[in-house]
Amino acid sequence: MKWWIRKAKSFKEAEEFDDEYYRRMPPEDRLSDMQLCRQMYFKLKHINIDEVRKGLRRFYKVVK
Repeated sequence: MKWWIRKAKSFKEAEEFDDEYYRRMPPEDRLSDMQLCRQMYFKLKHINIDEVRKGLRRFYKVVK
């Protein structure tokens, strides 16, 4: 595994580095990173993944 470090002078510059990194990444890698984040979230929140996969969550909001 290769590691690289970029120093930023501000948070905005660091966000630009992140945006550039993810834009250059192939779509398959972006999806696998997103899935890894989801799995870590479920594990931290003690959520059973099988329960989440049963169906879409539905949310209704009445707006006047």
